[in-house]
Amino acid sequence: MTSVRAAVGGYGERVAVRLLAARGMVVLDRNWRDGRRGELDIVARDGDTLVFCEVKTRRGTAFGTPAAAVTPAKMRRLRQLAAAWLAAHPGTGGADLRFDVVAVCPQRSGPALTEHLRGVG
Repeated sequence: MTSVRAAVGGYGERVAVRLLAARGMVVLDRNWRDGRRGELDIVARDGDTLVFCEVKTRRGTAFGTPAAAVTPAKMRRLRQLAAAWLAAHPGTGGADLRFDVVAVCPQRSGPALTEHLRGVG
């Protein structure tokens, strides 16, 4: 990943964490990696629900909205990562599970535009 892409992605994840926390969610893990499958951006708890959250950040919409980048193949990979995370964190299961997407569009000035899509997969 180039340094500009990494910086934009990191910014989007920080914005997403603040958004989720402001909505009362508790972040349990960030950037959790499973070497074979990839990375979970955010794992959080929303009451009794365990939430696996994908963050997509784009500086523009010429190639579609950030949320549009979460394809069915990406959702399958997220489900596999969630299963691996649960296996690596015994005792955290038993709650309802949900997959969310936080879309972030940085602005030239002012706060980023955000969209929180709950239960997308």
